[in-house]
Amino acid sequence: MSDEVRKQVSFFQSQLHLRRFTEQTLRILESILLSKDVKSLLQIRPHLKTLLRSESVGFFQEIAEKSVEHKLNVLEFFVRAFALVADVESCLALRYEALILRERKSVDENWLQVSYHEWFNFAKDSVENEFHYIAVKGCENALSCIQANNVVHAGAVEEIKRLKDVAVTLVSSHSGVPLCSPLLAQTAEQLKKKEIQLDKMKSSVPTASRCVASSMFRDGIKKRNMRKLHELQRLQQNNNGG
Repeated sequence: MSDEVRKQVSFFQSQLHLRRFTEQTLRILESILLSKDVKSLLQIRPHLKTLLRSESVGFFQEIAEKSVEHKLNVLEFFVRAFALVADVESCLALRYEALILRERKSVDENWLQVSYHEWFNFAKDSVENEFHYIAVKGCENALSCIQANNVVHAGAVEEIKRLKDVAVTLVSSHSGVPLCSPLLAQTAEQLKKKEIQLDKMKSSVPTASRCVASSMFRDGIKKRNMRKLHELQRLQQNNNGG
């Protein structure tokens, strides 16, 4: 990494430390990545991913007691930042966290209500990036939104169900998880219970402020990564055997 790029990264980090989660700070990040050759990008992106991940953990703990609007603004900033550095895992995890937060708080604040379009788009993005566990949950939430609003969307319902079937099939075929596994059947109930408990907790213990939704998402990612590892091991065994 050149001295010039190192200075740019340092400046970007200083803006994070000053809590400047703004459009201007995102432009600074974008400028670091702009007009770089492939070799430079391959060096810079992993560094920026690590930086964003490490910095974001502390910020999310810090805003645990802030307003919903403030939390959503910070989440949106990091969603866009992770998208810029091509960290799909973190980007989708925080999108999921923001949708869950809005859904939970929309009982008291109607403007936070999540539409079925948002859940469906999230599910599609998750399938495209091979995060099938969480895509199933996104489809279920999209269908719940339609049912809760008592509005007929026959075409949309069929489209969502088709995507869910695809995601469930991929989950089952890739990991051996049965279609009615506890992991899929109990996700929603466990999430609601744990988040209600978090709302009641006022402890200053750092672990109390961890994002349950993101933890669930990352559990799914761990399973995905283990599946890929097992597939690679099988291929290596086959090659050695041949």
